[in-house]
Amino acid sequence: MGKSKGLILVVEDEPNNRELAIKILNFSGYTTIYAVNGQEAVEAVERKKPDLVLMDLSLPIMDGWEATRLIRDLPQGKKLTIIAVTAHAMGGDRESALQAGCTDYISKPYSPKQLLEVIDRYLIQAGRDEENDS
Repeated sequence: MGKSKGLILVVEDEPNNRELAIKILNFSGYTTIYAVNGQEAVEAVERKKPDLVLMDLSLPIMDGWEATRLIRDLPQGKKLTIIAVTAHAMGGDRESALQAGCTDYISKPYSPKQLLEVIDRYLIQAGRDEENDS
């Protein structure tokens, strides 16, 4: 297997949803780690320094909104790409997620293609920007 395309933190408390996301990402060349609540997500960002976070917003202990705000307060969290993932596909949810500090938003259920398009948009673009810097 070749070089990883990036480290993605999957924050999802529902095992089937988490395993599906991890399978899609691993199959597509990403390395994954996961957290099952917002508190674990904040700790994982501090310790593992992922390239991108897939943040479910409805989580036990600490929800994704609060976890995103705390991650944004970390030095490595300022520019981190955080994609909100939610089943609450209401009209104002996208705006609320972006106001809470999320970079983008995807609603469940999503297809593998939708998930990879939103992730690739940020990680592949970031890789191109880094190559242009050198």
